[in-house]
Amino acid sequence: MDGSAGRALAAGLLAGAAFLAAGSAAPAATCRPTPSAGGGPFESNAVVPPLRTRIGRGHVLTGRVLRAPDCAPIRGATVELWQASANGSYDRSGRARVITNRTGTFRFEGPVPGSELGRRPHIHVHVIAPGYPDFVTTYFVARGERRGSIRIVLVSDL
Repeated sequence: MDGSAGRALAAGLLAGAAFLAAGSAAPAATCRPTPSAGGGPFESNAVVPPLRTRIGRGHVLTGRVLRAPDCAPIRGATVELWQASANGSYDRSGRARVITNRTGTFRFEGPVPGSELGRRPHIHVHVIAPGYPDFVTTYFVARGERRGSIRIVLVSDL
């Protein structure tokens, strides 16, 4: 094989290897939007819950707020949480507000929520982030659970 044929063969092999490497690269992460469960006891009178990460002890809920479809973290989202007291009633002592950090995560600690109207113990979660529609869901606490986590994926309005 002469020099030019050898260089052409080498170039073809390199191009083929590059094509195969690109085709076998891991696909980019994709996130499906979290369906909203709607509702919740959130007040419509614009009273903002206090900024605090703890309202008691007994259960820790951690979460992550991400953007669809690329799973990028949403930093600075406001996450409002509201849970029933031990006797199943809602009052201001069961409310809190946390802000997601640079990785889109948050942490909230409170007593194990009471059961409201016969429903399983739960925590209402309301996410507010610029460029995204308000999002409301409910996190149900399993019997005996002391730690839980939730992942929320939002779709931008923009």
